Amino acid sequence: MKDREGPLIIEPARRGANDLPTELADALRTGEFHQVLRLAIGHRGLSLARLRAHLALRGVQIGQSTLSYWQRGLRQPEVPKALPAVRALESVLQLPADSLVVLIGPRSARPRGHQAAVSFYDLRSGDVGSIVDKLLTDLGVLPSASHSNADLELLSVHDRITLDAERRQVSIRTRLVVRARRHGPDRYVTVYSGDPGCRIDDVQMITAEGCRVGRIRRQPGGEIMATELLFDRKLGEGDIHVFCFEMRDDSGAVCPGYYRMLRDQCSSYLLQMQFAAAALPARCTREIRARDDAIPVETEELPCDTGGVTSGYFRDPGPGLAGIAVEWN
Repeated sequence: MKDREGPLIIEPARRGANDLPTELADALRTGEFHQVLRLAIGHRGLSLARLRAHLALRGVQIGQSTLSYWQRGLRQPEVPKALPAVRALESVLQLPADSLVVLIGPRSARPRGHQAAVSFYDLRSGDVGSIVDKLLTDLGVLPSASHSNADLELLSVHDRITLDAERRQVSIRTRLVVRARRHGPDRYVTVYSGDPGCRIDDVQMITAEGCRVGRIRRQPGGEIMATELLFDRKLGEGDIHVFCFEMRDDSGAVCPGYYRMLRDQCSSYLLQMQFAAAALPARCTREIRARDDAIPVETEELPCDTGGVTSGYFRDPGPGLAGIAVEWN
């Protein structure tokens, strides 16, 4: 039985993998510690705060930020110090005995390098993954082979969302700072998913410094668009490149918030939302989700200043979705 934020109930650990979802069972056999932990937390329907409370009932005190780092692959549990916490996680998440323990130890001594980005299927529910893959393939990108922007390391992303008096998103201005992992990258592919009701054929891409519009592919009758942004030169290994662009779209319904889908780790992400003075939100919440249909693993209520701007800052986010959920009066 999944824990959906009800009373805390200590349940016996599940000792077999037969009842686990196929994706989680496969990850237990061939996956990484952080991948298994993320999938198991999602399967149990636990927020990190709730998971931390379950661990405390078993006498294990561990910070919520540490759990977040573990499930996102930014850190590994230290052996042998973290063994009690890992065994307690197996119990809370009803995983087979030692199934998490065997994924740490020698693996944690490996040098950290760039890991392949997760797929769209890992982050988005429904048919979005296959739709995006088709659009990228039409652009000459092979989504299954690492990912479209694999040669670029995301150092910083700044999104500024502007909403109108009808509570609709009308503009997304984005500034990215990237570093070339190797010699040769000369483009960046961005995917836009509009709010419900979006007329994707009317969406405009406007470029500013550092890039120009290349090819564009739109989902017929849908809400998704993939755009190739071309640089003026090929980057050398280690080169830093800054580029900016803006998506203009006022065709969607009332905005429920905005989430950036991060298939790879990003050093820092700043998301700002500018609301019209006549249509201020009732509440804004900074959230990190493992995928779009999962319970947030981190939440923080954000203030909205007198100018109608709310800001959410994320340090080392991804893979996953980082964004701001908006509630209206």
